[in-house]
Amino acid sequence: MGDLKRLARCLGPYRRDLFLGAFLILVETVFELIIPVLMADLIDVGVAQRDVPYMLSKGVQMGLCALLALVTGLLYAQFAARAAYGWGAQVREAEYARVQDYSFANLDHFETASLVTRMTTDVTVLQNAINGGFRPMVRGPVMLVMGIGLSFWMDPELAMVFLVCAPVLAVILFFILRRVAPMYGRLQQMVDRLNNVVQEGLTAIRAVKAFVRGTYEEEKFQAVNTQLMETSRKTFRTAVLNLPAFQLTMYSAIVLILWFGGEKILAGRLEVGDLTGFLSYVLQVMNSLMLISNVFLMLTRSLASAHRVAEVLDEVPTLTSPADGITQIPDGSVDFENVSFQYKAGAQTSALSGVTLHIRAGETVGILGGTGSAKTTLVQLIPRLYDATVGTVRVGGRDVREYDLRALRDAVGIVLQKNVLFSGTVRENLLWGDPEATDEALWAACRTARADEFLERMPKGLDTDLGQGGVNVSGGQKQRLCIARTLLKHPKILIFDDSTSAVDTATEAQIRTALAALPDVTKIIIAQRVGSVMGADQIVVLEDGRVHAVGTHQELLAGDPIYQEIYASQKKGGDGDGQTA
Repeated sequence: MGDLKRLARCLGPYRRDLFLGAFLILVETVFELIIPVLMADLIDVGVAQRDVPYMLSKGVQMGLCALLALVTGLLYAQFAARAAYGWGAQVREAEYARVQDYSFANLDHFETASLVTRMTTDVTVLQNAINGGFRPMVRGPVMLVMGIGLSFWMDPELAMVFLVCAPVLAVILFFILRRVAPMYGRLQQMVDRLNNVVQEGLTAIRAVKAFVRGTYEEEKFQAVNTQLMETSRKTFRTAVLNLPAFQLTMYSAIVLILWFGGEKILAGRLEVGDLTGFLSYVLQVMNSLMLISNVFLMLTRSLASAHRVAEVLDEVPTLTSPADGITQIPDGSVDFENVSFQYKAGAQTSALSGVTLHIRAGETVGILGGTGSAKTTLVQLIPRLYDATVGTVRVGGRDVREYDLRALRDAVGIVLQKNVLFSGTVRENLLWGDPEATDEALWAACRTARADEFLERMPKGLDTDLGQGGVNVSGGQKQRLCIARTLLKHPKILIFDDSTSAVDTATEAQIRTALAALPDVTKIIIAQRVGSVMGADQIVVLEDGRVHAVGTHQELLAGDPIYQEIYASQKKGGDGDGQTA
């Protein structure tokens, strides 16, 4: 319940709609409970005495109560829908905003498919709990209390039946709920797994077709889909047991009341109209018990979804800006002082160990190393995508943890190893770098990144639609657009994480030449090709998360065996620049 209370804070302006809806339910219930009293008078007085005006009067009163109950019910539906879907929108916005505050370390705690499920399916479950469950949650207890009270007022002896039937139903429902509660949590986990398979299959659809693995993917989807089906079947097969339990209790109560009521009528101690009205209250009371049982089932599922949503909202971002963070970065110098890093606290091995590096502002630095040498991890510490576990990372002579996060990341332009473009036009993607950029500035960045070569051949130029994820351009074109987007930030530090791997060597050389014309920008280039970093002011060779060697191309070629091996392997069949043919 604590998770639901936590999420109730998201109601905001919709709290008023919820309270109005609750009030309308109370009014509707009162009108419905008056009808059996009027019915008893109509039968015992009007019918017994054949008083037609009296019967018409009671009939009109009953019709008026029914009409007012209908009107208040319709008004409730309007307020409840507004509260439910407004609340759902607020919860989704809160979740999405929280995810934007996450660091990479926080994102490692959740699978992407799970986050999607928590923002869609789980929130829908909560919405349905309000839209479909709030009415019975308020109406059920009111009808139960008032119905039993009026039943005792009409005939205390017959009302004793409730004291027997209600506990029986309560015990049955308790065992059902205790069994079904953990099932809802497992059900949502299965939805996570299904979404994960779907997302992975659609994202990698080109690879699936290229390797002719469509049948394998279908079988994988069928397996997880069948697991979800079986989990759902088992869960709801248990949940619906409340219906036969309710029916058994209700019909048993009706039989007992008719039995004892019939005896009292024969003995002259009860009127037929009173028994008819009493049976109406019996049905209302039993119906309220059914409503309450459904509310408990809905609440049980809502608690599972609320807990999953609350996990997203309660996740504390591992990286935050200091209270009085520095907003001005003096220059693009970067220093690593005995830096070590672990992706998880307490890990047996560190991704980085004892790294000490000094990069002056305006320098061009190349980083080489084998797969798994932590090249990407190293540069991700500069804009604080992660924080160093041990040691200090400085930018502009100050610890990166002293800077305002937004200011720091605005000063660091990073082209990640996995290039990402968004649905929309080239212009819309480039404006991520500078929302105020003019067409002249956009084309200037594209010329530096050599993206103008293919954009000028496109009929719509900057207004060319890229499709979802940039599917309408090649890998090399995508890389050049990502470089242009980063250049538009006018950063003090430019980081290229193997971001020209899909570009031909001639175009890469042109990009390097254009970047060299940015003298006040520190350039850090992670590359696989020696030719990409030969002209750098210094080259860093990483091995197993440690700095193996630092020097210029000539210094490393003369004295470092790892660099010599990399150079020799790429020079075979290549040109004198050390580039592969």
